[in-house]
Amino acid sequence: MNNSERPLRIDIVSDVVCPWCVIGYRQLAEALKQTNTAHEIHWHPFDLNPDTPPEGQNLREHIAKKYGSSKEESDASRAMMTKAGAEVGFEFNFTEETRTYNTFDLHQLLHWANQQGRMHDLKQALFAAHFTNARNIADTEVLADIAAEIGLDRSEALAVLTDQRFAEDIRQSQQQWRQQGIQSVPSVIFNQKHLVSGAQGVENFKNILQQLAELPD
Repeated sequence: MNNSERPLRIDIVSDVVCPWCVIGYRQLAEALKQTNTAHEIHWHPFDLNPDTPPEGQNLREHIAKKYGSSKEESDASRAMMTKAGAEVGFEFNFTEETRTYNTFDLHQLLHWANQQGRMHDLKQALFAAHFTNARNIADTEVLADIAAEIGLDRSEALAVLTDQRFAEDIRQSQQQWRQQGIQSVPSVIFNQKHLVSGAQGVENFKNILQQLAELPD
């Protein structure tokens, strides 16, 4: 148990097109719930595939090109992710048509949502839009629709995406995390001191939280 009166600060550097980012977050969320840990989560942008073209890229082709994975290896990875997702209540729907997208605009929309205290909600909606419902999360109209679906102003969301007003904020944030050595996601930083990389699993996250609770402030 974390008996500290001060909530645990959790910074999560992630990208919406990263399947292990949503799995890892869901595992962490379950661990936080089971340990009754008071916490505050801060999301930060990371471009997993900054060179993805505007129309996106077939995921299987992308993985084969980036990692040299065979179809069999890709299928095994998809099965593993689907199982891990289901264990924490998240649905992956991989098909031969599944695509990956450039997320630079999406991160700008999240930055805007953060100013209204809704970044977390939008992040979860975007994970579902991409992995569960196969929506084009690089399309500004689709992004504006998703913002509206969680109660944000659609026309303002569209304006943010059109005029790129937060582009420099996102570039600076991404650069700052790279300068701190973040090269892969998810990267979870507890109390701005303790870095944990990857989807650790609920039990491992629980152990981490319990160890953190025992540290002196």
